[in-house]
Amino acid sequence: MHLGLIGLGKMGGNMRERIRSAGHTVVGYDRAPRLSDVKTLKAMVAKLPAPRVVWVMVPAGAATDETITELAGLLSKGDLVVDGGNTKFTDDIRHAQELDGKGIGFVDCGVSGGIWGLDNGYGLMCGGDADHVKMVMPIFDALRPKGPRGEGFVHSGDVGAGHYVKMVHNGIEYGLMQAYAEGFELLLAKDIVKDVPGSFKAWTRGTVVRSWLLDLLVLALKDDPTLAQLESYVDDSGEGRWTVLDSLELGVPAPVITLSVQMRLRSQQEVSYAGKMLSAMRRAFGGHAVKKIDEAAKTVTVQEVQPGSAPEAALNTDAPAVPAHDEARQLGETGKERVTGD
Repeated sequence: MHLGLIGLGKMGGNMRERIRSAGHTVVGYDRAPRLSDVKTLKAMVAKLPAPRVVWVMVPAGAATDETITELAGLLSKGDLVVDGGNTKFTDDIRHAQELDGKGIGFVDCGVSGGIWGLDNGYGLMCGGDADHVKMVMPIFDALRPKGPRGEGFVHSGDVGAGHYVKMVHNGIEYGLMQAYAEGFELLLAKDIVKDVPGSFKAWTRGTVVRSWLLDLLVLALKDDPTLAQLESYVDDSGEGRWTVLDSLELGVPAPVITLSVQMRLRSQQEVSYAGKMLSAMRRAFGGHAVKKIDEAAKTVTVQEVQPGSAPEAALNTDAPAVPAHDEARQLGETGKERVTGD
């Protein structure tokens, strides 16, 4: 089978290689000339026999919109476009309608597997007309993991269903990752636990929490047992947010996924103004100890308010100064609250 593949980055490039290794012909196009098999999108289309199948693997949003609009002007009636990116399911419906006006079919396909998909295969979740899905099945079979088709591939439903299932998949992924992360931090904080990486490794066999994510975490801890080389900033790609928004739209509770998305947003903040506000209020109503940052010295001191005194009149000048990055540890060791309250 012949396939046009647009977008040859980390995922797309590996997919091209896996499809070719299964005996199919792939004509790849990428804006980066060093990755591309042809110079233009038009040249890629010209190399494909009719009916043409073109797989789009570019970032969701404007890039996908522009690519599909351009393909609508290059392809012919009976051709088919597959969107394998992380497009929002509502955009799929719009893309399908745009292409249908010219007699061009459309299938949306959520793809999971990341950089490991080249060797292990990709999990595929597609939506669209059954005849259109059948038209792409040789490519789906080349990409999915070895074994029964149903264990790695699903025709989820109508247009948009593939990306919707992938969206929820990613929401679940957020929750699983957050649970592992919290467990790691809890084990790391407990003094009687001496081998945190070993504990995680022991969970990889025979336990109910074993998973591929856990296997990857064990590999990461092997090289960096306390993850000291990493910042705590965690990006989010959009699907988690979309999952939460649609749970609200449908009235379906999703507290774990929602909190995991919120934790990622918190990690992206250099400063939490909500935290500052809470600290200010607790100091005002209960005289609780707070931390004051000296920007010039890049240090943190503990300020304590005695009962009955004004907050600003109680700077504890004897409190030891520590580097700002150790502020949490400093408060935990020397800044324990001495006034009861909320």
